[in-house]
Amino acid sequence: MSARFRRDERYCRALQMQDLPLLMAIEVRAYTHPWTEGVFRDCLRVGYGCWALIADEIFTGYAVTSVAVGECHILNLTVAPESQGRGLGRYLLREVLCAATKAGADTAFLEVRPSNAAARHLYVSEGFNEVGTRRNYYPGGKGGREDALVMAKTL
Repeated sequence: MSARFRRDERYCRALQMQDLPLLMAIEVRAYTHPWTEGVFRDCLRVGYGCWALIADEIFTGYAVTSVAVGECHILNLTVAPESQGRGLGRYLLREVLCAATKAGADTAFLEVRPSNAAARHLYVSEGFNEVGTRRNYYPGGKGGREDALVMAKTL
């Protein structure tokens, strides 16, 4: 009987320009106010930490981070809606925090909508604490705005 070696079910790699169509297909399903492709292109162009999450050989999520002066800012962390609830967001978060630590960050920050209970639960369970509020940060429904909770974690 021969042994069969299987690649990990999930892994992260550097995001590439050719990933943008797949990324945008997820972004527009995941958010009511998605980032534009131009924003992602700019993030790649200026050298932000841009990560692709591959699960079962399928582009399933992505993250964008900025690391400078000892701080990591998680700007976007997204898993395709149909793949949520499988631990992939936790895996992606841990991977980007590990990369940030290697890049010299000692603290991580992010903003999250108060209405996004699943994301808030993930961040708290991974050691993030609420440190502030940004009033009217996110676009909301019917022309309104939604606050952002600012969360931080010591790495």
